[in-house]
Amino acid sequence: MADALARLRAVTARYDGVTALDLIDLDLPEGRITALCGPNGSGKSTALRVLRGLHQAEQGEVEVAGRPLRDWAPKDLAKAVAMLSQSPDAPPELTVQDLVRLGRFAHRKRFAGQSGEDHAACARAMRATEMTDLAARPIGRLSGGQLQRAWIAMTIAQDAPRIFLDEPTNHLDVAHAFEVLELVRRLNRTEGRSVVLVLHDLNMAMRYADHVVLFDKGRAVASGPTREVLNEPQITQVFGIRCRIVHVSGEDAPTLVTLPR
Repeated sequence: MADALARLRAVTARYDGVTALDLIDLDLPEGRITALCGPNGSGKSTALRVLRGLHQAEQGEVEVAGRPLRDWAPKDLAKAVAMLSQSPDAPPELTVQDLVRLGRFAHRKRFAGQSGEDHAACARAMRATEMTDLAARPIGRLSGGQLQRAWIAMTIAQDAPRIFLDEPTNHLDVAHAFEVLELVRRLNRTEGRSVVLVLHDLNMAMRYADHVVLFDKGRAVASGPTREVLNEPQITQVFGIRCRIVHVSGEDAPTLVTLPR
C-alpha cells in the first residue's frame, strides 16, 4: 500500500448525541484520488471533517501525513491539507478574485499583503477552474455552478499537497461535474496532489477514483481499489437497490446501472 495520507484508529464521533462514526479503523493512501461513498447519513462527510480537524472525535486516534492530528498547528495543517466543505459561505458582494485570495491566508505573514507568489497561485487557480473572466464579478451574481467553481479555485489556490472536497459536484450540471473531476484528476496526475472527496454519484467514483471507502451506518464497510469495492453485491447490500455493472465499448471505466428493487 502507498504511504498513508491519513489513519483513523477506533474513531467514534457524534453529532447532537447521535453516533455518526462508530469505532472506525481506516487507512487512506497518499498520492491517490480517494472517494468516500455511501447513503445519506452514513458518516462519510463526518469522516472528512474529523480528518481535517473540523469536528472533534469523541474517542480514537487520528493521524494526517504521518503526524497525530493533535500535533498540527492550524496554519501548518492548512498548508498541508486544503478543504472545501459542503456548504461554504461568504458575503455576496465579495468578488471571485477576493474569494480566491482567501485561499492564501495560511501562507501570509502577519500584517503582510499579497506576495507575487500569492498572485501567481490565485491566477493559476482561476485559470484551472475557468473563472479568470469572472474575477471581478461579485459571488452573489454567479450561477450555482460558477459559484462552486469559485470555491474550488479558492481551495486550489491554497497550494496544499492534499485536498479534501465534500461533494464538489454539488450544484453542478453534468458537463461541469465532469470538468471539475477532470480537474481533480489533473491535479493528482500532473501535480501529485492527493485528493479525498465525498461523492454521491457512484459512476463518477467508478470513473475518477483510484480508491473507494464505502460507508454504511457510521462504519467503513469496505475500503480498497475502486473496482474491488464497488461491486454489485456490495452496492446492493449497502444501498438497498438492484444494480448491474456493464462495460461500454470504447470506455475504460465500467458503468453502474441501477434498477428498482
